[in-house]
Amino acid sequence: MYNNVHYGERESGREKSMREVTFTEFRKNAASYFDSVERGETVRVSRHGKPVAEIVPLASPARVLSWKRPGILVDAGAASLSREVIQERKRASG
Repeated sequence: MYNNVHYGERESGREKSMREVTFTEFRKNAASYFDSVERGETVRVSRHGKPVAEIVPLASPARVLSWKRPGILVDAGAASLSREVIQERKRASG
């Protein structure tokens, strides 16, 4: 079976955990282990008692909050502000 190992590190106020499994166990239940990885857990796979791989969650890309992004520069006589805002929203969502 597998063991849960807790690191001394803290991540978002709770301990980061790692699940250790044998290669055979991982092969039989790979989908459930990938579900664990999606939830933020690390899975270490061992073969013959020696660790051979760690499956870790991908770091999520840092998002810039909308109020921290640079504002729209509009030439007062060139276009309407509402049209520029709509175009900016289309660019940001696409």
